[in-house]
Amino acid sequence: MKIAVLAGDGIGPEIVAEALKVLALFKSEGLDIETTAADVGGIAVDHHGDPLPEATLKLCQMSDAILFGSIGGPQYDTLPRELRPERGLLRLRKELDLFANLRPARVFPQLSGASTLKPEVVAGLDIMIVRELTGDIYFGHPRGIAVNAAGLRVGTNTMVYDEEEIRRVAHWGFQAARARRRELCSVDKMNVLEATQLWRDVVVEVSAEYPDVKLTHMLVDNAAMQLVRNPKQFDVIVTGNLFGDILSDEASMLTGSIGMLPSASLNAAGLGLFEPIHGSAPDIAGRGIANPLAQILSLAMMFQYSLRRADLAQRVERAVEGVLEQGLRTADIATKGETVSSTSEMGDAVVAALRA
Repeated sequence: MKIAVLAGDGIGPEIVAEALKVLALFKSEGLDIETTAADVGGIAVDHHGDPLPEATLKLCQMSDAILFGSIGGPQYDTLPRELRPERGLLRLRKELDLFANLRPARVFPQLSGASTLKPEVVAGLDIMIVRELTGDIYFGHPRGIAVNAAGLRVGTNTMVYDEEEIRRVAHWGFQAARARRRELCSVDKMNVLEATQLWRDVVVEVSAEYPDVKLTHMLVDNAAMQLVRNPKQFDVIVTGNLFGDILSDEASMLTGSIGMLPSASLNAAGLGLFEPIHGSAPDIAGRGIANPLAQILSLAMMFQYSLRRADLAQRVERAVEGVLEQGLRTADIATKGETVSSTSEMGDAVVAALRA
């Protein structure tokens, strides 16, 4: 199993190091794993003048899965847009056609009190957000900043989808729902955006192939409200790139911390990029306090979706739940009076739970 390891910037190297401890344990147990590290994001700009060097792209294309940390930092914000770290990740998604982004939002029983919502609102929460990842306003043209005839600067971005882009991610949504409670909510803004009217039309067409799945529709502004008001009404949400980005970050706070949420970005062949949904957190980078659990849970998703080792995925998830049951907490999920563990202490605890 060839795994490309792209730690990136900020807290990325710190949390990826903890996931690599888990991989090292599995390797010691006889699992045939080969990991190769490469630069991406800001560090790639520093070393190679490109946020996605050709060597990094080739490594990812030759790998079975990609373990990704985080990218970006304020020192790169003044670079030309094409050289900013985020462009490297967007290009990687596009080059590998990683169009289906799976973002589970699950509240571990031990953390129901860590959410800013009342425990009874979030206890038992388990949502899967399926986000389309290679289309929409992030990739649409025309785009840019120009000066119009009146001499005013005008910023333009284009929301665009073709029906096949919608159809293929809709299938992912229905299949995810079929494996769960068989309830799929498609989120759009069809009352004002024609691109999302097409989204709704195509999702309805695809639904004919899944008569066993209950399909509902919700406008994105209402969905944002409902995630806070009554989040447990949702099973699987399927939506576009922009709306999925926003809603999944909102859902992360239902769980107590964005530091708990993993993700998988997959193409039709099963190649996946696995990363926590949080950013590089430059304000805490190097302090040893970042939560590595989203990164470690991303590793579990890698075993589940790309490496076809559901048994190892389940072991990792049980180990994470075990350390939470023991009372270990990083700063982001600790409540008043709880002892705070460092990044490395939390990673070591997961490895110890796996050994046990």
